[in-house]
Amino acid sequence: MRAHRSQWISAGVALMALAWMSAHTLAMSAPQSPSVTDDRGQVIHFDKPPQRIITLLPSLSEMICELDACDRLVATDRYANWPVRVRTLPKVGGIDDTPIEAVIALRPDVVVAASSSRAIHRLEELGIRVVALEPKTFGDIHRAFITLATLLGTPDQGAIAWHRLETRMQAAALRIPASAHGKTVYFEVSDAPHAASTASFVGEMLARLGLVSVVPGQLGPFPQLNPEFVVRVQPDLIMAPKESLVSMQARPGWSQLMAFQHAMTCGFTTEQFNILVRAGPRLAEAADDIAQCVTTLYARNPP
Repeated sequence: MRAHRSQWISAGVALMALAWMSAHTLAMSAPQSPSVTDDRGQVIHFDKPPQRIITLLPSLSEMICELDACDRLVATDRYANWPVRVRTLPKVGGIDDTPIEAVIALRPDVVVAASSSRAIHRLEELGIRVVALEPKTFGDIHRAFITLATLLGTPDQGAIAWHRLETRMQAAALRIPASAHGKTVYFEVSDAPHAASTASFVGEMLARLGLVSVVPGQLGPFPQLNPEFVVRVQPDLIMAPKESLVSMQARPGWSQLMAFQHAMTCGFTTEQFNILVRAGPRLAEAADDIAQCVTTLYARNPP
C-alpha cells in the first residue's frame, strides 16, 4: 500500500512539474507586449511586437536589419540603401518631405523616425504610432539598439548587437600604430565647410581609435567653420571624400596646410563616406577604413 502511495505521489509531482514546464514554455513563446521609451521621453505601448515597420532614417533601417528583422520593413526613407534588400522597398521621402498619405496606405504597425522628422506630429494625429530615435553619439546608438530590440520583441539582441559593434571597434583601434596616437584630425562632412567635432559620433570614433578631432565639441556635433580656423589649428591629418580633397586645397591658405604638403590625408569613396557619416551598425566598418588609411600613412611617413 505504501509502495502504491509513493508511486501516486511521484506521479503527481511529475504531472505538476510537467504542467509548470508547459505553462512556462507557453509564456516564453507567447507574443510579448513591448513598451518602449523614445528620444522624446514618450512611452509607446504595443499589444504585440510590430510586424509592419516603416523607417524614416537610414541608420534606423540598418539597425533593424542588424537585429534580424529586415523582413518586417515595408518601406524606408529615400536614402536607405543597406543591406541590398532594402533598396527594393517603397521609399517615403525623408525627414522634411514624408508623404503622409503614402505612409498610411502601407498600414504600418509603427513608424520609426528621426526625432527631428516633421512627419511625427501629423502621423500621430492620424493614429499612427511613432517611435522617435535619432542617434548622434555612441551612447545614442547603444540606446537605439536596446529600444529597437525591445520593440521587436527580442530584447536580448540589442545588447548582443552593441557588443558586436564594440568588439570590432576595439579591434580596429588595435591596428592604429602608436606613432599616430594623439594626432589631430580635421574630418570634413560637407564643403560649407561643416566638420565633425569631438561631440559627434565621428569625433567619438576618432577618440576610440586614439585620434583627436581638431573641432571642439562646444561648437556642436557638426558645426560650420570659418575656413581660417582650419589653417590656424594645422591638423595632423585631413579626412574627407576623395573628390573633396583636391578642391579643398584651392581655399585661401589651405595649400599651406602641412597635412596637404606631406600628403597626410584620407580620401574616402562615396560608399565609404556614407558609412562614416551614418550613426549605425556599420561604424565598425568605418573604423576599419580609418584604421587602414592611418596605418598606411604612418608606415609611409614615420615620425
